[in-house]
Amino acid sequence: MGANITELDLINYKANTKKSLLSYMWKSRALYVIALPGILYFIIFKYVPLAGSVIAFQNYNIFKGFTGSEWVGLEHFRAMFQYQDFGRILSNTILLGLYDLIFAFPAPIVLALLLNEIRLVFYKRFLQTVVYMPHFLSWVIVSGIALGILSPGTGIVNQVIKAFGFEPVYFLGENSYIRTILIGSGIWRDSGYGTIIYLAALAGINPDLYEAAEVDGAGRWKQTMAITLPSLIPTIMILFLLHIGRFLDLGFERVWVFLNALNTGNGEILDTYIYKAGLLSQQYSYTTAVGLFKSVVGLMLVFIGNILSKKTTGESLY
Repeated sequence: MGANITELDLINYKANTKKSLLSYMWKSRALYVIALPGILYFIIFKYVPLAGSVIAFQNYNIFKGFTGSEWVGLEHFRAMFQYQDFGRILSNTILLGLYDLIFAFPAPIVLALLLNEIRLVFYKRFLQTVVYMPHFLSWVIVSGIALGILSPGTGIVNQVIKAFGFEPVYFLGENSYIRTILIGSGIWRDSGYGTIIYLAALAGINPDLYEAAEVDGAGRWKQTMAITLPSLIPTIMILFLLHIGRFLDLGFERVWVFLNALNTGNGEILDTYIYKAGLLSQQYSYTTAVGLFKSVVGLMLVFIGNILSKKTTGESLY
């Protein structure tokens, strides 16, 4: 009963499909032009440099280049795992990434929910501006502020400690405090800026849902638990997956400005180790192997997290 599909029909179908795709792209040409700078940025600064990862498998010589350097296979990866302090550095990176995930990731969500409950528009806008501002400070300035607050001699924290009759504490000079300082300073700097996406998602929730819940006798807390949070789940999961991809990428500047000889034991991470071994000691191939290892772990975490998220919540990156 059905007509036979000939090879000519398939060719015509592909041609029509290609024509319709080109027609659609031409109609949306303004959007493609707007997106072009971003596409070029990622191609030039993200994808092209990936070719440099090949030096992780070479004894790279800056004079011989990629083509003339000796191939050594996985030698640098073996040296990485055999390095006596690599376990400590990796554990520091994992612990800081875990603390950042547990404490820093939920902070913008909680802050956005609190800001959303403010009814005075002027006061809400003022608080939003205040909490956004720290994000635009460099980590050098943030570390200077932290140093001033935590100074054993003049810092306000130690002034309070001394007022209660205790001895002042040199917070940045002890291993036991450096992780708390790193995570706490990150929350103070970035949590306000992170509320932007969540506030946008909150603005998109249908107000009729709240009105219906209020008619049924639900208070603000029940409305938050039954309407607000479920509506935020897609946004939360997407940002959670993106955060997992940066699990081992806490940031060089964020940590380096707080490090000193007294807190390196618990504060040194892969990024700071790459800087010291790669740029200061000029071990380019070795540190490229370390960076490649970190990137592969991040990619695997994204894949695993995406699969789990898709099965549990139905939300995923792809």
